[in-house]
Amino acid sequence: MPEMSEKTKKSGFCALIGRPNVGKSTLMNRIIGQKIAITSPKPQTTRMRIQTVFTDERGQAVFVDTPGIHESKNRLGDYMLSVAKKSLKDADLILWLVEPRSRVPEGDRFIAKELAGLKIPLILVINKTDTVKPAELLAVIAAYKDLCDFREVIPLSALKGDNVDTLLDCIFDCLPEGPFYYGEDELTDQTQRSIVAELIREKALYCLDQEVPHGIAVMIDRMEYRERGRGGIYDIDATIVCEKNSHKGIIIGKGGSTLKRIGASARPEMEDMLQEAVNLKLFVKVKENWRDSDFLVANFGYRSED
Repeated sequence: MPEMSEKTKKSGFCALIGRPNVGKSTLMNRIIGQKIAITSPKPQTTRMRIQTVFTDERGQAVFVDTPGIHESKNRLGDYMLSVAKKSLKDADLILWLVEPRSRVPEGDRFIAKELAGLKIPLILVINKTDTVKPAELLAVIAAYKDLCDFREVIPLSALKGDNVDTLLDCIFDCLPEGPFYYGEDELTDQTQRSIVAELIREKALYCLDQEVPHGIAVMIDRMEYRERGRGGIYDIDATIVCEKNSHKGIIIGKGGSTLKRIGASARPEMEDMLQEAVNLKLFVKVKENWRDSDFLVANFGYRSED
């Protein structure tokens, strides 16, 4: 591809929206080529707005990963829904991710109503194509095609990487011309502390069952770098906050086994990201019903941008 002049390069913000667990974070990580947003099979894994940056000779696309759009049941849910809605209004392009179903779920009909009236280009991304036969996609496209005015409909597999390049071509076709918002070597607006906290929460989501994962938050109490021999090491102290004393016991596990498993799972990914050794210490604290407290929701980093 010939080099483009600064005047003709494309740039803009691309909001990824959809119901919980449709693969928004997986797609964003795939495009960036690095794990920034955590993923898990459990609903409401993504809680905050996360921006990542993809830059090449065509321009710069800033991807905004948002919480899954769902009915709110507490103050944390209110925050997550407001973040998702605000991301729509601020976007230059919307990528609506859905699963390959021939019948449109009520949650997707709710999203279609939220999109109604927005004068923003919209791409329908049918994710998880690796889970169905190609012939089945025709029924999925037929089910969704009249819900909104789509610029394009792109079937792909974020997990396998199938057809992601086609999506990127379509994204740059839709974005307006404009300046870069980030440096060409920047990948995200997230701090190392934020990514570390989210990695711990991700591993807790995998290690914990039932209702416990929904009621946890992670606070980084200390993150310090020190020289050690030929290399260095990060000393990281983190607290997993839960809502009930009974949950505290589950998180710790018999003889501290579950807490150790969470730490052992998180540490290698931290070391891969930081490119240094990590000395990780985890603690558990109870804050009764923190998800219903405006103060605690904000204190744990879930602050509205409005």
